[in-house]
Amino acid sequence: MQMELIGSRVDVLDKGFIELQDLLPHPASGISGDSAIVSAARVSFMGESKGDDKDKRLLFYLLRNHHTSPFEMVEFKFRIRAPLITWWQWVRHRTFHFQSANAQSGRYTPFDENDFYVPDVWRRQSSSNKQASDGVIEPEVDAALSAKLVDYYDRGYALYEEALQAGVAKEMARLFLPGFSVYYTWVVKTDAHNLMNFLRLRMAPDAQYEIRVYAQAMYEHFFKPALPWTAEAFEQYVLGLGDGPEGAAT
Repeated sequence: MQMELIGSRVDVLDKGFIELQDLLPHPASGISGDSAIVSAARVSFMGESKGDDKDKRLLFYLLRNHHTSPFEMVEFKFRIRAPLITWWQWVRHRTFHFQSANAQSGRYTPFDENDFYVPDVWRRQSSSNKQASDGVIEPEVDAALSAKLVDYYDRGYALYEEALQAGVAKEMARLFLPGFSVYYTWVVKTDAHNLMNFLRLRMAPDAQYEIRVYAQAMYEHFFKPALPWTAEAFEQYVLGLGDGPEGAAT
């Protein structure tokens, strides 16, 4: 099952996706991510597995008591395609390894005509939170705004192509493109501990929708299948959902 995760892709938003490129420990090693976490916790006294029941109790103990370094022994490497409004929220998470990330560059490759995010619905500004939305715009206004947005994209892209055909460098021609809506693709990695911090913040109801759907897809399609015990403990002790095994460090 975990072997099938590597290389799998989940579509997000209208043109985006998340793809798992690699996982440490690699499924071919025969060592599960949860087992690697438990082994890392026991290495200080050279302990080994004591069976699923005791191993799971130890993992739950670790997360419940904030012993987080063993969770850094598991790493995920993702390829992500998302609009710039999502990208800028993502890079705020400094514990995502953006120092080793590789991103698409508009200096080297031209943008495609459909490389722009078109929302399914226009949300209203929240009256109680300056940085949040609440509810949706009326259907007739929604349709009119979407039509104007697409027209804006078309006109900007036509000017972008005109500049390229005139011999303008790609790094300057892209000034004609609507910046916040352009889709970018990047490769980035993180460990399970820091990924849980990202998921805790970005799956929250008050997170912006455009990044929340990426976090939810990442959790449901990659994190939970790769680390079922850790996900169960995460839901209980971090998200406050459900019950799990109690236990002491062993």
